Amino acid sequence: MRSDFEIKREICEIGRRIYNKGFVAANDGNITVKVSDNEFWATPTGVSKGFMTPDMLIKVDAEGRVLEGTWKPSSELKMHLRVYKERPDVGAVVHAHPPTATGFAIAGVPLDKYTMPEAIIFLGSVPIAEYGTPSTDEIPDALSKYLQSYDAFLLENHGALTVGKDLMTAYFKMETLEFYAKISLTARLLGGERELSCEQIGKLMDIRRKFNVPGKHPGCPSCNIEGVGEPVKQELKTNESGFDEKELTAIVAEVTKRVLAQCKG
Repeated sequence: MRSDFEIKREICEIGRRIYNKGFVAANDGNITVKVSDNEFWATPTGVSKGFMTPDMLIKVDAEGRVLEGTWKPSSELKMHLRVYKERPDVGAVVHAHPPTATGFAIAGVPLDKYTMPEAIIFLGSVPIAEYGTPSTDEIPDALSKYLQSYDAFLLENHGALTVGKDLMTAYFKMETLEFYAKISLTARLLGGERELSCEQIGKLMDIRRKFNVPGKHPGCPSCNIEGVGEPVKQELKTNESGFDEKELTAIVAEVTKRVLAQCKG
């Protein structure tokens, strides 16, 4: 069993990584690690994740009460505690604002295409949890709908959240999420993603099971390939123009293609 100091040192290291990668700015984001069913180490409010030291971290209970430390907890701690309450398998939670993934969250476009083998095996599709006011129960309530099916979430007009059996797993899911978002955006600018076939997805899911990858994965809703957790249907929103998000994505891709063609001409 790892000591509290080792856990706190790892939290500071992951804080530096998400800061240096530009996943957070200023004092954004928060990280928690489960110690027991009623003890969690958490990053404090008002501190840059790139400049934390172990003595700044606080230990809280399942109700958010401070057990150790002199700093105040983040107002978004409720979101983390809801995850631990509803997902006993989760040992760590990372919340950040990776720019490209957050762009998808702001645009209201879920990352639900099955295109990259690595994302299919280690991440799964990524839904959008409906908007909630920060520091209230609105965000945990919106997130709760998806917790039993996914390990990575876009938070509408807010950012992203990833969970894992330990902190490194949760962090790597955040890295994979942003990488997946960047590639998805590039593919859409080039005319759209080409999804893998049901047969190809099935083989990748077999690999996931073979390597016993922990966590939730909704599987493929198109071909009913079994995942780990039941998929939640993500309803597309219709904006004032009358187009749904899939239609808008296709329109944006076509307009971008034509603009690039004109620039080349």
